Amino acid sequence: MMKLFHAWGSCSLASLIALEEAGADYELVIMSTKTGDQRRPEYLAVNPKGRVPALITPQGVLTETPAILSWIAETYSAAQLLPVDAWERAQAHAFNSYLCSTVHVAHAHKHRGYRWADDEASFADMTHKVAQNETDCFRLIEDEMFKGPWAMGDQYTVCDGYLFTLFGWLDGDGVDPRQFRRLVEHSRRVADRPAVRKVLARQAA
Repeated sequence: MMKLFHAWGSCSLASLIALEEAGADYELVIMSTKTGDQRRPEYLAVNPKGRVPALITPQGVLTETPAILSWIAETYSAAQLLPVDAWERAQAHAFNSYLCSTVHVAHAHKHRGYRWADDEASFADMTHKVAQNETDCFRLIEDEMFKGPWAMGDQYTVCDGYLFTLFGWLDGDGVDPRQFRRLVEHSRRVADRPAVRKVLARQAA
């Protein structure tokens, strides 16, 4: 059986949603990044990067959200979580890469400044810039990248659970999500999906 290492409030929510959408059989291991579970030796033996998510598959351990999402979609192809057309599939991978490499990093500057600087005086400046950087990111997504009604158009894909996850961070980062009307509507549609309702109920339990 597969095993997903997940922390509530983290990007690993996207992988959890994808597993549920795929109808996969898996075990969920809840981590607490606040108490440092990701740095414990037993977890570092699974993922030396010391971050979530990590997915143990029959072939080995997968890390990095875009890779995990792609693997789930490819493995459970009947769930149709990625486009069939090669060009459209590449566009989906590009969308997820942007979420991972730019949007998530913009958020991480809020409380992970030590990853990029040693001088603590720099941390406050990074934190101050978070709201503007995230606003710019989601303005680009809303105006240029988001096709509607789902991220890639008419088909729900793994991009949608990932976008839903990161969009949910805006309030806590000092950004009013209501300025992104299309993405607010999208978030509501995602939250109303049976698989996502199941995941959110599990989080609330």
